[in-house]
Amino acid sequence: MEFLNIFLICLILFCILAFVYISYFNKMQYLKTKIEKAEGIIDEILRQRYDLLVRADNIVKSTLKDNKEYFKDYLELKNQNITNFDLDRKLKEAFNTLQKFKDDYPNLGKNKELKDILTLIKDTDEKIAAITNYYNINTNELNGFVRKFPSNIISKFHHFEIKAFFDGKNMNDDIYDDFKL
Repeated sequence: MEFLNIFLICLILFCILAFVYISYFNKMQYLKTKIEKAEGIIDEILRQRYDLLVRADNIVKSTLKDNKEYFKDYLELKNQNITNFDLDRKLKEAFNTLQKFKDDYPNLGKNKELKDILTLIKDTDEKIAAITNYYNINTNELNGFVRKFPSNIISKFHHFEIKAFFDGKNMNDDIYDDFKL
C-alpha cells in the first residue's frame, strides 16, 4: 500500500512537471511564431516602401526631365546587406528627401501620382510603427521566458535564444551608447 502511495505521488508530480514543461514550451513556440510573422510583415512593408521610392524616382526624373540619379544611394539599398531597422531608417531619409524635392520644385508638388505615393509611404510608416511595437512586445515576452527560471531550462534544451529588438540593440552587451538619432 505504501508503494502505491509513493508511486501515485511520483506520477502526480511527473504529470505536473510535464504540464508545466508543455505549457512553457508551447508559450515560447507561440511567441516565436508571432515574432516570425511580424518579421515577415515588416519585410513586406519595407519592400512596398522601397517599390514606392522607385516609382517616385521615376516620376521625379520624368517631371524634372533630366537624367540625374537623385535617389541612387537609396535605390542601391536593395543590394546591400543591412538590417531591417537600418533599411527603415534609410527609406525614411529617402522619404524626407522626396518631400524636400516636392517642396523645392512646384511641378512635383502638383503631380497627383507623386502625392499618392507620398500618402502611401506615410501609410507604411504607420504600419511599420504598429508592427514594430507588436514585434518588440512579443520579443520582450519571449526574452523573459529565456531568462527566467524554470522556462530558461526549457529554452536552453530547445535552443531558444534572446532575440534583439527591432532597433537591433543588444541590451546584454557593455555598450551603453545604443541610442542613436
